[in-house]
Amino acid sequence: MASRSSLLQDDQKFALMKFRRSVADVLKPEHDDYYLLRWLRARNWNPDAAEKMLRNSVKWRERWGVDKIENWKTPQPLLDYLVHGLAGYDKEGAPFIVVPFGPLDMWGILHTVSQGDLIRVTIQYLEKYLQLAYKQSLEHGNNARQLVVLFDMEGFNVKQYMWRPAAEAVIQLIKMYEANYPEILKYCYIINAPKVFAFVFNMVRKFLDEYTMSKINIYKADPQKWLPAILERIDEASLLKHYGGTMVDSKGDPKCQEFIMWGGKVPEAIYSKNDDENNNDFSETTIRKGGKLKMEFDCKDIGCLLKWEFRTYEHDIKFGIKCKNEKTGEIVEEVPLKRVASHQLDEVGFISCHPNCKYFVVFDNTYSYLRNKKIRYSVMLTEPMDEPDILDVID
Repeated sequence: MASRSSLLQDDQKFALMKFRRSVADVLKPEHDDYYLLRWLRARNWNPDAAEKMLRNSVKWRERWGVDKIENWKTPQPLLDYLVHGLAGYDKEGAPFIVVPFGPLDMWGILHTVSQGDLIRVTIQYLEKYLQLAYKQSLEHGNNARQLVVLFDMEGFNVKQYMWRPAAEAVIQLIKMYEANYPEILKYCYIINAPKVFAFVFNMVRKFLDEYTMSKINIYKADPQKWLPAILERIDEASLLKHYGGTMVDSKGDPKCQEFIMWGGKVPEAIYSKNDDENNNDFSETTIRKGGKLKMEFDCKDIGCLLKWEFRTYEHDIKFGIKCKNEKTGEIVEEVPLKRVASHQLDEVGFISCHPNCKYFVVFDNTYSYLRNKKIRYSVMLTEPMDEPDILDVID
């Protein structure tokens, strides 16, 4: 079988050679031409843009501890209620993943684990499936080195995603995927999509690049249309009987619930109580109507993080950060001031700090003329880190 790089045009081969040379210091033995071509194609064969994308991803992997993510203990609610599973392989050996997205209880999940945990478990599963795809490619060739995904939208409840924390979580996951896993999708089938799904998809499609969009096929609840399309690439033996294939689990279940997690409603009894009253890192105050709470932090060293976690009671609040160079006064970074629904779910995040800069953090209630806002918060500047930690935060 001809290698993927042998089919390139001369200018593409030159771009690949230049790209490999420019990122040689961060490459690992397993980073072959196929791997590098993913980044080049994602940046339209611009070696400089591909280098920036890859280096940003390397930093992201360090920050989230991706190379050791398999050792992270997944919270039990995610094991019990996060929908997904490996059904088998396509006709060329690529992993075929089924995601019964409709029954996913995003409200319940985000009341039992943090957005950071949701992102981390997604990374964990992506890494597992990509390792499997690589092993498959050793036997079947590079056509097995991508993923085929079936999203079943039956039972999809759009109201969940009108809740801002759920919508933001989905967008965070999409942005993470697009920035760090270019061109891993071989085909994507979205089936049983209700009319209202088009509204939601139009909101998130702007975060998807052209390559990803070209791989997505969306079908209504009409098996006569989506089943033949799926069977062109998936054998009946690798397709659940529930979807028209022949696969059942050892119990004869057509949904194969032994290895496909179908989700369901998360019991309120296991919702997090956010019991942090004994945590000395938290403070509590009331921001008067028309008022602000301001904080300043001086960062002197490389490797510091500015971390925040807060929630408000009953009402939202505006939150933002500005970073100024202490010598020039120039604004070098900014988290734009915006309203956050921290009364619905804890707001958690961090940024890597610039040395010799002053950070201004503000909770802003000036837009409210009628309501005081009670807030419980923790904002801190960490000590410089020699080793990247896995942080329970949103990237």
